[in-house]
Amino acid sequence: MARAREQAAKSEALAVTRTNGPCLVLALSLAGDSSRANKLIEEIGRRYPSDTLLQTVYLPMGRAVLEASPSDSAKSIETLRPAARFELGTDQNLQPIYVRGLVYLRAHQGQEAAAEFKKILEHRGVAPIAPEYALAHLGLGRAYALSGDHINARKAYQDFLALWKDADPDIPILKEAKAEYAKLK
Repeated sequence: MARAREQAAKSEALAVTRTNGPCLVLALSLAGDSSRANKLIEEIGRRYPSDTLLQTVYLPMGRAVLEASPSDSAKSIETLRPAARFELGTDQNLQPIYVRGLVYLRAHQGQEAAAEFKKILEHRGVAPIAPEYALAHLGLGRAYALSGDHINARKAYQDFLALWKDADPDIPILKEAKAEYAKLK
């Protein structure tokens, strides 16, 4: 999270444009930096009011992540609704689906989250090397674990770990996945 915030600050210092703005918003939202993310959402939204993808996909994804909570997932899901018509487009790399899955996980709605992560796995051809594909295996494992389906959770974690078998072992998400998988054994 700290590295994401640091890299976002460096990018933001250079410029905030249509190119890096969406990445900044999503990175800061996912890193929990709500004040900077909200500021950028407002700035980019004001600067590019006619940009369809910014207004209906990228800015809503940032808002949805910031709004996501166990007590009110409906608002976050509604915020993502405009992105649905673009979610299998090649420009988004399956991000709207992935973010929807994360929102459901944060709301402790395992079955709904699993459906979103499965959608990514079923549509790999949309973005064959997108990081969301590999992360969908982990999301699916977490969703199944949340739903109490430990057999399918273990399988999803195994699939994720197989994809990441040659990754740097110190990557935080890989360490988290290994620890979560160990608890399922």
